[in-house]
Amino acid sequence: MVVRVVTKSAVEAIGADLRMRLFSGDLGQGAVLTESEVAATYEVARPTAKAAIEKLVAEGLLVRGANKSARVPVLGPDDVRDIYRARAYLESEVLRRLARLRAVPAGAAQANADIAVAAGSPVGIVEPDMRFHMCLVDALDSPRTSRMYRSLVSEVHLCMSQVQGRELLPAGLIHDEHARLLELIAAGEGEAAAVLLEEHLGRARERLVEAVGGIAGPEASVPSALLT
Repeated sequence: MVVRVVTKSAVEAIGADLRMRLFSGDLGQGAVLTESEVAATYEVARPTAKAAIEKLVAEGLLVRGANKSARVPVLGPDDVRDIYRARAYLESEVLRRLARLRAVPAGAAQANADIAVAAGSPVGIVEPDMRFHMCLVDALDSPRTSRMYRSLVSEVHLCMSQVQGRELLPAGLIHDEHARLLELIAAGEGEAAAVLLEEHLGRARERLVEAVGGIAGPEASVPSALLT
């Protein structure tokens, strides 16, 4: 029997480690990342280091001007709002369509259960939180929609890491609102799910806007509909 083993290329492995360092805050906003530094850190050739950097530039996790070193972008209020609103456009329609089918993705339910388990670690809930939303999108079984959403995933993950790193939202509230979204999908209430999603994302968006120096909108302080 032939066993196929999938291995990561050096570029993928370096990209994954740099991504993890970005999400954990080890590489802070504005940090400069040179090809020579990456090559020395990971003991690879400059072309490999350059390819890894360009991979993260393409994901929006690094920015790079002509003939300049890459750096971690400094997200301002407008950036945060644009990232959150772009995902909200996609996710709200996903919820409506899933509700028409009353299709609750098992993967999303499991991801939300994992959030409850990881609730003691604010940063620890970022991965299952991301997985929850990604499972909803993938449940449409539309490769192009999933591809569009994945083009935002790295920047979304970066924002979510900052929200949780600053402990701007309690894990219990995130879990409970996710659970309610799944209930609304199961009940076929797509519009209600879209409204709750806007509240869910809007609260995180505006609290992060304030944390990065902007003026928070009213969504930051609106109590959850689950409490009314």
